[in-house]
Amino acid sequence: MLISEVVVQILEKEGITDAFGIPGAGINPVYKYINTSKIDHYMMRHEEAAIHAADGYFRASGKMALCICTSGPAATNFVTGLYTADVDSIPLIAITGQNTSDLFGKDAFQCVDIVQIASPVCKKAWCLTDAEAVPSIMREAFRTARSGKPGPVLLDLPLDIQKSDIAFDIDAYEPAEITTPGPDPEQISQAIALLDTAKNPVLIMGGGVLLSEAEQEFVEFAEYMNIPVVTTYMAKGGIPDDHRLNVQLVGIQCGASNIGNKVFLDSDVVLGVGCRFTDRHTGNVAVYQGDRRFIHINIEPSEIGKIIPAEIGIVSDAKKAMTAMLAEAKRTGGKRAGSERVAGLAAQKRALDVTTIPGTTGEIKPQTVFDRMNEVFDDRTLWTTGCGLNQIWSGQYQKINRTRTYLPSGGAGTLGYDIPAAIGASVATGKGKVVCVMGDFGFTFLVEELAVAAKHQLPVSVLVLNNAYLSLIRQNQVYAFGYEHAVEMSENKDFIDYIKVSEGFGCTAERVLEDKDIDAAMQRAQDAAGPYVVEFFVEDNTDCNMGASIDAITNFNE
Repeated sequence: MLISEVVVQILEKEGITDAFGIPGAGINPVYKYINTSKIDHYMMRHEEAAIHAADGYFRASGKMALCICTSGPAATNFVTGLYTADVDSIPLIAITGQNTSDLFGKDAFQCVDIVQIASPVCKKAWCLTDAEAVPSIMREAFRTARSGKPGPVLLDLPLDIQKSDIAFDIDAYEPAEITTPGPDPEQISQAIALLDTAKNPVLIMGGGVLLSEAEQEFVEFAEYMNIPVVTTYMAKGGIPDDHRLNVQLVGIQCGASNIGNKVFLDSDVVLGVGCRFTDRHTGNVAVYQGDRRFIHINIEPSEIGKIIPAEIGIVSDAKKAMTAMLAEAKRTGGKRAGSERVAGLAAQKRALDVTTIPGTTGEIKPQTVFDRMNEVFDDRTLWTTGCGLNQIWSGQYQKINRTRTYLPSGGAGTLGYDIPAAIGASVATGKGKVVCVMGDFGFTFLVEELAVAAKHQLPVSVLVLNNAYLSLIRQNQVYAFGYEHAVEMSENKDFIDYIKVSEGFGCTAERVLEDKDIDAAMQRAQDAAGPYVVEFFVEDNTDCNMGASIDAITNFNE
């Protein structure tokens, strides 16, 4: 059997049902068999978008997709997408075509060492130069992507290997069994004992809880122990926003409601599950750490103690760990009463949750747009957002009550992620409604992917907050360095017409200039069966609450 057919049969056996890519001469042998397979292929308009689509697909469904392209610049266009997925621990299979192996190192046309280039930004990369080894390497690739701390993998297929013939029987091929580590019972006992002696404990739900599908176990544990829950940005939605114990995000860009930071700062014992203690969450590490005692649960051993020293470090799958924690809590006592502060959490949340802020220029305040999003779109809506103040406001103001519905580019903050990730998420959920929250500058990154949404009539809505500025960069320039340069883009509200751009790609689009028109426009976007773009002209220079440490958030709303 030709390797090109072997590859497709293995993809099917491993559970791949959807692919995002662009064909080319270096990968056409594989495409021949994709054409006759049960895999649905979505042709994207840029290779980077193919990765983002597969990324969004997994975030929405927990199921892996394929992204595939040809060699040379097509393969190098994968790199930003691979990095975006890798830093957020999102598994996917990337396959690139390649020139024939006899031309390696000879400056042949579109012959680039993509394995060397991509290795730092994916979990593992292989160039398959031995035809007989292809089945075993593919099996290992899927195992690598899915196991431990998950992530993207890349397979580079030279043309001569694709055309090679080997003896292969798909019935004899079996996907690798994925095993996950469980916790040390003694450490579980120590962790419960430490939480029981704490005056003001707090739990951190990290993105690893969602990856492990441990949301229910985590929330049940929080309820049994009666301990407040803060989330990292990657875990937003893992516990309903309106849950009595959810005190929302902690971090240096979480200033719209400071209850999360306040609760954390008042805590003496911290249990972090599936989190990495990265910089936007911790801010100044000395302030964050303080004299608090930390328990850290993570499936990846190298994460324990990497940034925050852990008094108890438990290497375990989050689901297995939380199941064991709840069992030990029940073994050692009844449902806990919780600290005195628990009773007042709901009132504190209400007091700090002020979203709508009156405008002063006659233009729409960005915060008002988010306030109306929470009212118009229902909890079934999925959301993507890439980078900028629009993303930070989204994290601060949006109320998310269902897991796997808030799908941001977290660690990378990738402009252009939003629309293709929404396409993948919509495909993964059977044409589910997905809304992209974007700025006017970010909208121009991979905007051509709107054509894909239009072709397949995917209900992807794009809400563009147009302030005609690189607003996050402007705010950093002004407050960190005392100047402003090369960030103003008044043309975005003048002769640049995003409505025409959207319509040119087959979308329905409209512009909103006044508060009174926001709800109706959003409702039309919500009701649309296909792609719909709404552009909001918002104030140019609205600042966003943030700071350098979690005890020093500047509130620009006052």
